[in-house]
Amino acid sequence: MQSNTPPPLSVAWSVWGLGALFYLMAFFHRVAPAVMTEELMRDFQIGATALGNLSAYYFYSYVAMQIPTGVFADTLGPRRLLSTGAWAAAAGTILFALAPTLFWAGLGRLLIGASVAVAFVGMLKLSTCWFPPRYYAMIAGMIVFVGIIGAVGAGPPLRLLMDHYSWRGVMLGVAVVSLAIGVLIRLFVRDCPHEKGFADWAPNPSSATRVSLKNILAGVSGVFRYRNTLLLMVIPGALTGGTLTFAGLWGVPFLTTHYNLQRSTAAMLTSALLVCLALSGPIIGYLSDRWQRRKPLFIIGCAATLVGWSVVWLIPDLPMWALVTALLLTGFFSGSMILTFAFAKESVPAEFSGTISGVINMGVMMGPMLMQPAVGWMLDHQWQGTVRDGVRIYSREAYQVGFSMILVWIVLSVILLFFTRETYCRQIK
Repeated sequence: MQSNTPPPLSVAWSVWGLGALFYLMAFFHRVAPAVMTEELMRDFQIGATALGNLSAYYFYSYVAMQIPTGVFADTLGPRRLLSTGAWAAAAGTILFALAPTLFWAGLGRLLIGASVAVAFVGMLKLSTCWFPPRYYAMIAGMIVFVGIIGAVGAGPPLRLLMDHYSWRGVMLGVAVVSLAIGVLIRLFVRDCPHEKGFADWAPNPSSATRVSLKNILAGVSGVFRYRNTLLLMVIPGALTGGTLTFAGLWGVPFLTTHYNLQRSTAAMLTSALLVCLALSGPIIGYLSDRWQRRKPLFIIGCAATLVGWSVVWLIPDLPMWALVTALLLTGFFSGSMILTFAFAKESVPAEFSGTISGVINMGVMMGPMLMQPAVGWMLDHQWQGTVRDGVRIYSREAYQVGFSMILVWIVLSVILLFFTRETYCRQIK
């Protein structure tokens, strides 16, 4: 018998928490290659270009799945979407762990990216169904925070495991965890409160209009009629590209080679950068809401990020305190990227809110998708032939040239922000 009362928060959080475990795994996979660069380069006998492409396969399929995922969320529901995604991620992880050649490893990363791409949209769908609307913004911030926990787990903890076990064995263990998460979601998560006997916060999905390909194409073409859409699709990729190219792939080898840090220490520093990014999102979002402005804070965040990365990448032999400070502040100001979603949502009519979220998220993830392999290609192009324990060693100058491509994108983003139209935190009609 169905109750007339909405679900207690304890029940809502338990359902949400199981889905969040999958999103945590998505972020884990996103940055895991950063602490296994040497092992991957040695096992597959590859250089920086191939390693950058191997890591970026995750982003290729992730970006491609963003808009289709919205359709799946509406037709399959979050329970089936998240559980099936977790099982597919487990299959991709097993393929990656057992890959005899680079081709199979790339195929595994491609499958992982496509499967975990459903996590963010699925979590937003659960949040809409299980919580009152006034909690939506806070819970969206919590989703990102949980994701960063997964990224931190792919830092020092993963490195410590790999100091005792092979990377292949560790990834097989990760696959088992993904399988278990999928089972828990399928058994205990429900799409809507009425399936557990409570009243729904949102309208019953069964009465909602099914999304068709025609409607999707109409929505995508509709959002691009507004000036801010294309600008805000290009701008945030510079910030995520810098953060995830450094923390997600090239930061650990850069710090170990040119600051003589242990890999576990370097992984801790890149994880700390990601924690600062996670903490800054709610703070910058709060300040933006209070100030009733999006554009000025976004410009400040991009400009400060440009200065921070310039210090880290272009100034050699920084004192450790200066290096750590620059990394933490850069991570914090990179969190201004979170303004993109609210800025974009307010820049188009409300009926396009779902479509604009998918389009903007594609732009956000295009940063690491393009920059991880591009930096790798530049490193190989600048390589001077140095090899240590079967792994290529790249000079500081090579890293500076590679990272400079990201700095150029950030400069472009600052310029483009001046051409955006301020929304004053109000939805256009």
